[in-house]
Amino acid sequence: MTVTAPRSGATAAAPPRLLSLLLLTVALLGTVLSGVASAHSTLTGSDPKDGAVVATAPQRVALTFSEQVAMGDDAIRVLEPSGKRADVGELRDLCSGSVVRYGVDLRSGLPDGTYTVAWQAVSADSHPISGAFTFSIGAPSETTVSLPTQKAGGGVVGVLYDIGRYAAYAGFVLLVGGVVFVLACWPRGAAARPVQRLVAYGWVTLTAATLALLMLRGPYTGSGELADAFDLGVLRGVLDTKTGTALTSRLLLLGAAALFVAVLFGAYARDRDGERGAEREDERKRDLAFGLAVGGSVVSAGIAGTWALSEHASTGLQPGVAMPVDILHLLAVAVWLGGLAALLVALHRVPSIEREAVRRYSRLAFGAVVVLAATGLYQSWRQAGTWTALTGTAYGRLLLVKVALVAVMVGVAWVSRRWTGQLAEAPASPPYGQEQQEEEPHEGGGDGTPVVARVDDPVRAAQLARQRAAVESARRRRVRDSDPARAGLRRSVLAEAAVAVVVLGVTTALTATEPGRAQERADQVRAASSTAVPDRPVDVELPYDTGGPGGTGTVRLNLDPGRSGGNTLRLAVQGADGKPRDVPELKVSFTLDAQEIGPLPVELERTAVGQWQARSAQLPMPGEWRVRVTVRTSDIDQTTIDKNVKIG
Repeated sequence: MTVTAPRSGATAAAPPRLLSLLLLTVALLGTVLSGVASAHSTLTGSDPKDGAVVATAPQRVALTFSEQVAMGDDAIRVLEPSGKRADVGELRDLCSGSVVRYGVDLRSGLPDGTYTVAWQAVSADSHPISGAFTFSIGAPSETTVSLPTQKAGGGVVGVLYDIGRYAAYAGFVLLVGGVVFVLACWPRGAAARPVQRLVAYGWVTLTAATLALLMLRGPYTGSGELADAFDLGVLRGVLDTKTGTALTSRLLLLGAAALFVAVLFGAYARDRDGERGAEREDERKRDLAFGLAVGGSVVSAGIAGTWALSEHASTGLQPGVAMPVDILHLLAVAVWLGGLAALLVALHRVPSIEREAVRRYSRLAFGAVVVLAATGLYQSWRQAGTWTALTGTAYGRLLLVKVALVAVMVGVAWVSRRWTGQLAEAPASPPYGQEQQEEEPHEGGGDGTPVVARVDDPVRAAQLARQRAAVESARRRRVRDSDPARAGLRRSVLAEAAVAVVVLGVTTALTATEPGRAQERADQVRAASSTAVPDRPVDVELPYDTGGPGGTGTVRLNLDPGRSGGNTLRLAVQGADGKPRDVPELKVSFTLDAQEIGPLPVELERTAVGQWQARSAQLPMPGEWRVRVTVRTSDIDQTTIDKNVKIG
């Protein structure tokens, strides 16, 4: 609730400049509050390409990604038309500089037909990605393999994992925000059972969600089978990953948080409830409060850091800046929304809450919103990139939904602020839980001595218990509703909290959505690939004459697909009669004179009478390449032919 407490004796109206600053800050928050700061990796290219038809089987299948990914040996699977594995099952790291490229070698002797490539990886931001495509050798054919329709991280496991992510965020908000509300705004609330339960629920929710995420992580990024969540071997593999380490660290920090909460609601609550003692006793209370504040800040920042260190902020642009910014962002969210939840519980469940406590929270929430605006602006720059991403990507559209929701919260917060100015000052009261009980009617003797009711009848005893509970509940409601402004504030805060729950859900969805900057970049790469000039195999005939008897003929050269990178080179040697002819020696090299590259010799393998082949003719860049073919027909008769060819 971003309300601003008025000065003593002032009306509900606030200084216009302060109100304008508040609205501007919240508007900025609505624009940039996102909680993520980098990109999911995407597949930007493959060799062979999707839908390509190649003359002969390639040596390997290679995939290129926009960002760094984690892949296992079984991450790329190539399947024959019959469904059999066509790859050798060992992942090859083909990365070079900024190019992220992985591949698998194919078995020899593959039949012609349509092949299916299915791949799965984990982005550096911890999100699983997957896909599939086909290519054909010789000519397309029927295939028994169907492309997978479920993406990585989908299905039942994906739904459960998303629920766990939302629960983890919600638990963190309630735990941290509730504690900050007690320490900074309402110390007397440390003894309030409803507030204690709220913080405890936050701790339990965050702990249970973290355990669930740890168990679901394996199937979420791997098989997708729920049964694998209980496989200890899968769990051991998860513990070795960055995300597994972060989740384990979070559990350890939650153990420390449990001790912290026990002290807060134990020794600290008793000190706040006790009578004001000697100066030394007051100093002890201040030291305890200071220790709780420092310790709580360290533990809270550590828990927030488990998100920053394992997800979006740890990858991409400026991770050294993004991670501490992300920690501040998460803490500010918890202080704002968690404090709002604690205030709502206090207004509904606690007989009285001081107006000064509401004022303190109003100022604290305003500061949290300022931090959110500053950190969110930086995050928005990292992930959105352009204005067109707001409407042209799924991430941008979700962000616009959040803007609308936060705008609603601004309006509700303005109403809450008006009620805050009208709150009556709560009268001095004993510590929570020790309020004077309203005197209940009882039967007594003529001298006024009360007569203890007989409880031999269980039905009568139950009726008396219900009556006492009803009387106590009615008394608390009368005390709670005695201030009309309190009732109005309670309703407005409830509405604000309801919108905040939806905002938290949209934020969770944003963390699983590819940011606009990355989406637009991937779309541009795909568009460039789709409009590129198609590959054209190089096919030339080179007449030769070695000068000796029978030294004339033709060398037919075929380079497929005829572009930079890996190519398949085939040579067919024919005699003067046009029939295939074996020669004692045949050499081929490539030279790019414009760049002074080469000559690059190609190792040939004889495949049949008069036919040679090289499956790994690598040409590093496009350009006008000079092909040099050397033919020797006898011990002394030899010739070399040059031919310039265009490589795309």
